[in-house]
Amino acid sequence: MKFIAIVGTNASFSYNRKLLWYMKKHFTKEAQIEIVEITDLLLFSEDIREIPEGVQKIAEAIREADGLIFSTPEYDHAITAALKSLIEWLSWIKPQPLNSLPVMIVGVSLGNMGTVFAQENLRQILSSPGLDAFVLPSNQFLLGRAAEAFNQQDELIDERTISWLEHCFNNFMIYSKTLKPMRLPSLKKENNKEIIESEESKNSTETDEVWWTKETNQGLPVLSDADTGASEYEEVIEPENSAYLQFLEEGETWEFDDIGELRGKSEEED
Repeated sequence: MKFIAIVGTNASFSYNRKLLWYMKKHFTKEAQIEIVEITDLLLFSEDIREIPEGVQKIAEAIREADGLIFSTPEYDHAITAALKSLIEWLSWIKPQPLNSLPVMIVGVSLGNMGTVFAQENLRQILSSPGLDAFVLPSNQFLLGRAAEAFNQQDELIDERTISWLEHCFNNFMIYSKTLKPMRLPSLKKENNKEIIESEESKNSTETDEVWWTKETNQGLPVLSDADTGASEYEEVIEPENSAYLQFLEEGETWEFDDIGELRGKSEEED
């Protein structure tokens, strides 16, 4: 199997980077792991309409992989701004690369608790509408005391830690194989949708401007800005009902009676 592993920080030194390289070497017989850096990616902004080339390459690598591994540090109980920015970029790409994608989350920190808050934060983000990634449940790999966890060869030292990592990774492989048949149709569907939308945009007409009213008016007439009084420069359209006009000329007003019926009321009744 082929997995993409993303280092969840743009820092030059990271224990999370060490963990992913250890996993790449340790599981070389089980899977092919390609490590991806986010150090040079542009910060996400809605003002930038073109997806950066680096993000496009990551998205394409994710589409071709069987699953994705995030290794995230924890800054202030959350993931890094750099990792959040990458995910925001990915959320703009169609077909959506994270849709139905098996995801494994691991993390390393200097404290005792590992990256428990950051991992929960990342799980919440990946469940956002439009992303719809399938994060491996349970099997949390939370590595604390990072400075003491690796030897000089950047290998994990504690046998129980290694055993738990193997357990989580093996479950992720099973998880990925199980979900693979579900993901392929999803990618095909997104590709077909992109082609259809592209063809429709080429054949668009002026009627596209009122698409929202056609979808939501529940059979009522389609209104323009002039009909709704949205523009002060539009000609005021008087009612065509002469009885209504006469009613107003006689100084009468509208009111609602006790049962909600709209009826006329003259000034003499006040």
